[in-house]
Amino acid sequence: MSKSLKLYGGSALAITIMLVGAANFADRNITDMPERAAKLTALPAPIPQPEAPVVVAEAPAAAEVAAPAADAGSGLLVAAAVADEAATGMRFGLGREAMAEEIAAWDVDVRPDGTGLPEGSGNAWDGEALFEENCAVCHGSFAEGVDNWPALAGGFGTLADKDPVKTVGSYWPYVSTVWDYVHRSMPFGNAQSLSDDDVYAIVAYILYSNDLIEDDFELSRDTILDVEMPNAEGFIVDDRAETEYTIWRTEPCMENCKDSVEITMRATVLDVTPEEDGADDAAGHSDAMAPAAETEAEAETVVAAVAADTDAQADAVVETVSAAIDPALVAEGEKVFRKCKACHQVGEGAKNRSGPHLNGVVGRTIGSVDGFKYSGAMADKGGIWDAETLAAFLADPRGSVKGTKMAFAGLKSDADIAAVTAYLASFDE
Repeated sequence: MSKSLKLYGGSALAITIMLVGAANFADRNITDMPERAAKLTALPAPIPQPEAPVVVAEAPAAAEVAAPAADAGSGLLVAAAVADEAATGMRFGLGREAMAEEIAAWDVDVRPDGTGLPEGSGNAWDGEALFEENCAVCHGSFAEGVDNWPALAGGFGTLADKDPVKTVGSYWPYVSTVWDYVHRSMPFGNAQSLSDDDVYAIVAYILYSNDLIEDDFELSRDTILDVEMPNAEGFIVDDRAETEYTIWRTEPCMENCKDSVEITMRATVLDVTPEEDGADDAAGHSDAMAPAAETEAEAETVVAAVAADTDAQADAVVETVSAAIDPALVAEGEKVFRKCKACHQVGEGAKNRSGPHLNGVVGRTIGSVDGFKYSGAMADKGGIWDAETLAAFLADPRGSVKGTKMAFAGLKSDADIAAVTAYLASFDE
């Protein structure tokens, strides 16, 4: 045997052995995919496959292409199968029709007339705690909005203004739409974690914050249409496709399109520019909140205004006013009052907001600010805001006056209570 024959013969034998081994491995470990796997036997009978591919013009029926909602990860396979079926007229047995229960799980929309609302109920009293826990971090304790997060209450009569305040109370036309949105999308980052009863209660609190219902109104599927929204008639059918599109869908103007260009709105109006509180003066006050009583003589005037009250009440007010003239304590109180500024104003030009203005609150009769709609509990409490009563309320508003609209949890520090009391005492009527 020649040397070359030995060389090539050995190589051929090695290649033959390797191919036989590969074929044996493939035969043992790789099997052909059957036309219909066993797990698909429960599917509806497949459409008979023609001998040769036939192109069909019509798209497959919706029921035939429904994606399997419960079979995670199969969406791409189903899409490919649908495409193949549309092109060839054949079904490949991938996926299944969605079950009624699966469709119902996604069919959560609620119509303006209340269609789709589930059973359940809730009132503003229950919703207050739920709102504070789930919503107040963005929308404020009284739905007044925090920073640039939207306000949900107020804004009445502003829709025609240059800078309208669109809230649930001033703008939204249907309560059912509020329920639907809260149920679908809130709380932010944890959507659809609320029970149906929780959603009814939170929506009730939002309505209550807009003075649209009383705190004991039980909101439910049966009563939701009883709530009249102020802007219910403020929407019209969008008919621009028929009435306007043909007017302005023309060749676009590319130059010299306007005679002049003017700035019509600035960022501060759009509420995207943070506002500065202003530099503090030596006494710790901003210019917008100059104290009304900074001398002992003015403090004595405040005391005289409540001289007709009992001696105990007068003594409490004297103590408060005396503390108010301590510049350091007043300065500290202004810092604490930042927790209250979202709802209450003090100083020159102070107005009622979600809460009443607090000018002259120390020594004032409880629930007596003109033009502010107090809760029944606050209106009926009686007495005056002396140091003791004010301290108890600031520490635990809802415990001190059960039924109050004020959802603030309260100040936990006695020092903070003393400081903010001194700060409030520095403003008279």
